[in-house]
Amino acid sequence: MIVEQISVFVENKEGRLLEIAELLASNNIDISALSLADTDEYGVLRMIVSDPYKAKDALLAQGIIGKVTDVLAVSISDEPGGFAASLKRITENGISIKYMYACVSHQKGKALMILSVSDLEKAEEIVSSNKDDVAPTEIYRLEGKK
Repeated sequence: MIVEQISVFVENKEGRLLEIAELLASNNIDISALSLADTDEYGVLRMIVSDPYKAKDALLAQGIIGKVTDVLAVSISDEPGGFAASLKRITENGISIKYMYACVSHQKGKALMILSVSDLEKAEEIVSSNKDDVAPTEIYRLEGKK
């Protein structure tokens, strides 16, 4: 399924990541998945959060720029070969994977992956055609949350 992630450029300085995490927490925004890739000067923090636009607004209010983009959430069998089988269905159809990261899964026997791909709509069609690959709608962790 297609989901929205927020990407944030983060200065590579002590305490900056904590500042962002505390800002999201203080705005009651839950983080389900994240990836941080860095260089000497900055990092790119990609997150699946409970409310991407609320997160973007909260960050912007503190002078931190975030961008909301679409990515693909794929549910994979949490067993040897499960990841390879899911990737094969996508890549054998000529779709390139730009980057990916893992996500919290609450389904027994399943893992969740977040993928940025070269053709999002085609990849979603492929994933949707195999019910085992379809990510649960609770990916934003809004449902059942107390």
